[in-house]
Amino acid sequence: MKRRLWRTLFGLALAPICALVVAAALEPLPEPLRAEHTGSVRVVDRHGRLIREVRAGDGSLGERVSIDAVSNELLAALIAAEDERFYWHPGIDPLAMLRAAGQALVRGRVVSGASTLTQQLARSVVARPRTLRGKLREMAIALRIEASLDKRRILEEYVNRVEFAPGMRGVEAASRYYFDKPARALDLTEAATLAALPRGPVFYDPRRGLERVKARRDFVLRRMLDEGVADAGAVQRALELPITLQSRSVEGGTHHMVAALAKGTLEPELFRRGPLREITSTIDLGLQRELETLARRELARLEAYDASALSLLVVDNASAEVLAYVGSPDFFDRRGLGQNDGTRALRQPGSALKPFVYAAAMRDLGLTAASLLPDMELHLPTPDGDYAPKNYDGRFHGPVRLREALASSLNVPAVYAAHRVGPDRVLELLRAFGFSSLDAGAEHYGAAIALGDGEVRLNELAAAYAALARGGFAQPLRYARRALLADGQTVAVPAPAGVRVLDARLAAVLADILADDAARSSAFGQKGVLALPFPVAVKTGTSKGFRDNWTVGYTRETTVAVWVGNFDGRPLRGSSGVTGAGPLFRDAMLAAMRGKTPAPLADTAELVEVEVCALSGRRAGPHCTQRISERFLPERVPEQACTMHVSVPIDAASGLRAGPGCRDAEQRVFEQYPSEYAAWAIRAARPLPPDAFSARCPGHDGASVGLPSVTFPVTGARFVLDPGLAAGQELLLRANAASRGGVRFVLDGQPIAVAAAPFEVPWRMRSGEHALFVEALGGGCSETVRFRVATSD
Repeated sequence: MKRRLWRTLFGLALAPICALVVAAALEPLPEPLRAEHTGSVRVVDRHGRLIREVRAGDGSLGERVSIDAVSNELLAALIAAEDERFYWHPGIDPLAMLRAAGQALVRGRVVSGASTLTQQLARSVVARPRTLRGKLREMAIALRIEASLDKRRILEEYVNRVEFAPGMRGVEAASRYYFDKPARALDLTEAATLAALPRGPVFYDPRRGLERVKARRDFVLRRMLDEGVADAGAVQRALELPITLQSRSVEGGTHHMVAALAKGTLEPELFRRGPLREITSTIDLGLQRELETLARRELARLEAYDASALSLLVVDNASAEVLAYVGSPDFFDRRGLGQNDGTRALRQPGSALKPFVYAAAMRDLGLTAASLLPDMELHLPTPDGDYAPKNYDGRFHGPVRLREALASSLNVPAVYAAHRVGPDRVLELLRAFGFSSLDAGAEHYGAAIALGDGEVRLNELAAAYAALARGGFAQPLRYARRALLADGQTVAVPAPAGVRVLDARLAAVLADILADDAARSSAFGQKGVLALPFPVAVKTGTSKGFRDNWTVGYTRETTVAVWVGNFDGRPLRGSSGVTGAGPLFRDAMLAAMRGKTPAPLADTAELVEVEVCALSGRRAGPHCTQRISERFLPERVPEQACTMHVSVPIDAASGLRAGPGCRDAEQRVFEQYPSEYAAWAIRAARPLPPDAFSARCPGHDGASVGLPSVTFPVTGARFVLDPGLAAGQELLLRANAASRGGVRFVLDGQPIAVAAAPFEVPWRMRSGEHALFVEALGGGCSETVRFRVATSD
């Protein structure tokens, strides 16, 4: 009976072991460990220099190293801390399991684990549920690993795959992150510190506090002493040393790009041919490192604006290849959310979209660089109410040429142009240039699309400006040149197909405007950060609420795009595109163009150069004192001469107009504006001719000065009365008129007031449908404007 009982007990004890052995035999070796190629992908630059080695498809950060590149102290510390019988067990450690079970029974809680290094490796390559069944499968996989791989290979896979810090796999990445040195250079105390981390990468994270990790480090050091893998003197010295985290070399940019390449996010076609061993990227590693250094330096300056993040792309225009890629200045910066990739983040572009708005206006409306646009109070009815854009400087500048409006980044003319073209046509062109993130309908954006009232990505802006540099030929950006498959085959990455989206002549006009330092001087000054030693077409942008700063520009060879802001969306303080992103743009463009001979910015051979009046944009007349040379498409050269400069006979004694009877009258040159600009001209104190004639030589000026117009409200406007307000609500009715003699406001058929310049009349609102027009006292009526006043519920 005793022998039978012992045989039964022995059989029961042996059954789980047999079951595990059978399960291990049936369990395949995990895919990442099956071949010498372990799933890691080498990413090299365009010249073959290694950038980083990562695990394909793994979102965590890592850099693979061979076991020979890991210090002996670290390997000994890991074994002492996690698996003292690593070289003796078959993948699971029954003695450790018995010890852990006994401690749990005695203390009533789990005191220590029993997982071997091999089991931890199994967990890192095969996800399992935290159940008994999941634990048993983990043990089976560990047995299978041990049966298939030698201990050296297992240890190498462990140090490359296990998590040592939150979101960070592999000892090489952790060593550089915490101590700014490779894993082969770690000393004893540093090795023991890293060996302490796999037990709880978040719990023991040194950057969250040193007390817990120091206690764990000291435990590891004492275990090393007990195991005889470190001598007493070295251990004692290490115990006395504090944990000193180094100011690491900031890793910016390439971590984001390399991870995206390894996952197939940037070049998905590569992974359709099978597992990869190596990707040859388009990056120029020398330029990349230089720009990372510039980005770190610039971030210190940007602290004054409360900016904590920036992103940067450099593109070779001829090939659409990305030469440099800085996703964030510091991938490891948790406070600044550095693991966000700013090149692919959706942000509001501000004025950076204006060149494409004007491209649509030149294409569809026939506008030229000399066309006059109104920079005056503008009101557009929208489903959400009245939309009245304002300029960055808070002023209106009257009639401005398109060149000045774009170069100086004036908001009102851009919105006016988008309104005239139609938001649907503007949006169509933007999408043709590659702004796929603008995926809502045109009614969602409205004319405010001209001011970046939508969200785009930095890589879309870079691709669109590179298309302008190519004369209106759009191509997707390229991030890789070729790839080496796991089976040894080489696969070339074909150049992406491109398409013409804009007439090359219009692209040349835009480049000429964006490179005109004099044209942008009224807003940005001359010889500032945007003026480089060679021609550069450049545009800045500042988003609504000052949350984003942008500067994007190009030479014939290179496009540089820079974003500055905060990944958490908080606004910047006292910064704009030119002050925030501009300095880094300048430095990056100088670095990218070093050693290159800049070609002419655009091909202007098919453009015609004509002298025009700086005020009117028409051919310069005999009275135009300020003349400029402007470039036109041959079919759009202006035929008419300037009519905004007029010579008027003046009675010198009175300063009034002189009739035919004044023989001593003198001719003086004045500015004469169309009626839509008249009120602005009067307020701006422009040199306008007098309306009245001198009493001693009266006369009559038969020149037509145009009809008056109502400027506010606009047809279709809707206003709401608030019944809760005791006092009446008023609208300020406004008009334009060429004559300073005054206009009469007529509402619903009844005259309500006469007003001189600036032609404004307050009116107490009343509910109902209303019709308003104005008539000049000297003759002429405006068109009728119809609007509605309703009572709120």
